[in-house]
Amino acid sequence: MAVVAAETYEALSGIAAGDLKLLDTAMGLREPELGVTCLDARTLALAKIAALIALDAPPATYAWLVASAIDDGATPEDILGVLQAVAPQVGGARVVAGALEIMVALGLVRAG
Repeated sequence: MAVVAAETYEALSGIAAGDLKLLDTAMGLREPELGVTCLDARTLALAKIAALIALDAPPATYAWLVASAIDDGATPEDILGVLQAVAPQVGGARVVAGALEIMVALGLVRAG
């Protein structure tokens, strides 16, 4: 097994657990993305949530991007609208899984 520095282990563990500060640091490309896409921050955040649902993304990414979307002015109702909009394309299993992860990210239910 490789020798891993304590700082590296802590950073990877935090990212895997959904530590929002570490995710923002690790994925610090947010501002350039806004310029490239020509989308406002709220719309970009909602598009990313749609991608999470389509990809059946891990829970930590929902925690990070749902919080980011709320910070950028999206509402829980907007996020529900995204879930409903992508349902026909991604299928029931991904919608159910995504709905649960969104509820966890919004603090409506506990993970696990």
